[in-house]
Amino acid sequence: MADEQTKWISTGSSAPGRGDDYDPESIPVRTAATVLILDERPDLHVLMLKRNSRSVFVGDMWVFPGGGVDADDATPEADALVAGRTDPACSMELALESGGIAYWVAVLRETFEEAGLLIAHDLSTGQLLDFRDPQVAERFEAHRDVVNNTESAFTGIVASEDLALDGAGVHYVAQWVTPLGSPRRYDTRFFVTGMPEGQVPLHDDDEAVNHTWVRAADALVANDAGEMIMMTPTLSMLQRLATFSSVDEAIASAASATSGDDERIRIRYNVEGHQRIAYPGDNDYEQSNPTTENGMLRWPSGSLHLS
Repeated sequence: MADEQTKWISTGSSAPGRGDDYDPESIPVRTAATVLILDERPDLHVLMLKRNSRSVFVGDMWVFPGGGVDADDATPEADALVAGRTDPACSMELALESGGIAYWVAVLRETFEEAGLLIAHDLSTGQLLDFRDPQVAERFEAHRDVVNNTESAFTGIVASEDLALDGAGVHYVAQWVTPLGSPRRYDTRFFVTGMPEGQVPLHDDDEAVNHTWVRAADALVANDAGEMIMMTPTLSMLQRLATFSSVDEAIASAASATSGDDERIRIRYNVEGHQRIAYPGDNDYEQSNPTTENGMLRWPSGSLHLS
């Protein structure tokens, strides 16, 4: 990421995926949402997807499921499908005037599109959606194809199947803004949730070309070895995840966090790998760079307290 940033931070330089010069100041900042899906396998693992190398943004990198917040995520019809959340409460949590619940809709939609997981309850039984019945799995596989080809289809499918999106089980943990210089910029909210039983992730083979379950500490080592390339926000989330001993501990920390727990991320000068990220409790935090990237973490450390 450091080398890519150095390459992109300029005026009029050619960006990856483009053959023409562009003005970095002209790139709009889109809203986006992404989610860490956690599972005990048998210890704490997180689901990661490998982006298609042809992608203009973060091509060939390992990420969590997610994407842009679309207009159809921010409608009264979409709001009504989210169980356990209200727009005023979501907006307050994200420090927005309104529309916060759209991030929960977006992250659950993107999880279905990119990873084939639909985290939702059956309204008639109250149970989480389960794909172990082959007929149910086949029906929702067809739904996924429709959603991936029709931007406005997701909420209609959720409603027609008498489902409620599991908003209560999805918790806000961070915000990162793509630095100036990237060919695409996002103001991304990060969330965390548990893996639904009876479902199996499957990458879409379009935006994502591979997926894996990985321990956070192992993913950090793989990044530093050049085996799994990741952006700074991804590394930051993995660093914090590595401090937890279980899914329950990680989610409990996220669920109880408030704005009083916010930590502003800084970047250490001339340091590569995941150790380049500095947190407020670090000895060299005040000497680190507060301007290279803009990140906030709202996820208190777990019992392992790894650095």
